[in-house]
Amino acid sequence: MTAETFVPPDFAVPDGLVTSDFRLEPLGPQHNEADYAAWTSSMDHIAATPGWADSSWPHQMSLDDNRRDLERHARDFAERGGFTYTVLSPDAGDVIGCVYIYPRKSLGPDRRLLQGQAKVSSWVRADHADLDRILYDAVRTWLERDWPFTSIDYAPRG
Repeated sequence: MTAETFVPPDFAVPDGLVTSDFRLEPLGPQHNEADYAAWTSSMDHIAATPGWADSSWPHQMSLDDNRRDLERHARDFAERGGFTYTVLSPDAGDVIGCVYIYPRKSLGPDRRLLQGQAKVSSWVRADHADLDRILYDAVRTWLERDWPFTSIDYAPRG
């Protein structure tokens, strides 16, 4: 792994995670309308979720801007620079949240990637708030078991 590599070149990135409470799949522009409806209906709830206090998102944006954001996340995934998964209900496949897995970077002016270290955040819709801790526990276990990270920065749940 080089200093600019988030995951090793031979690492098979998981295409998702399935539990009895939700399923994860890579986020992309095909989720635009449902993703937009999910987070715009829950902006205050997301902002109050552990790990989001210092974030500039969520903020108002158009559906087209959201699509461009989802395209960026899909590019990051394809290029192995970061991995964003949509959280879907296990039955109807409704978008109920998101999980973001990106490299931790140094705090210095060069903001270099910290090898083997992941910064993870997630949110669920306000009407699925009871799923937040379940999602956190499942994702944390999945990352520790199936991913090559030496350190995972993921704001704990109460």
